[in-house]
Amino acid sequence: MTKATELREMSDEQIRLVWKDAAESLFRLRIQSQTEKLASPSEMQKQRKLIARCQTVLGERSRESAVSDEGTSTETDSTSTVSNN
Repeated sequence: MTKATELREMSDEQIRLVWKDAAESLFRLRIQSQTEKLASPSEMQKQRKLIARCQTVLGERSRESAVSDEGTSTETDSTSTVSNN
């Protein structure tokens, strides 16, 4: 089980791989649940939570980068405005 703290230590590419593996596993479990009884029904919930954790960490990172990009563009804009006057 991958915790959110473990995911935050991974690179974006590693998180996407974990996400992809969890999605494939969830797909297989859904098919298996339709055709036969699952040995561990709680595994589906675990995979869904792992996918949600991956999406959350990647979303946090994208918001952080957007905020930092805005901060640098604002500083550049204010500097250029001051130098033009």
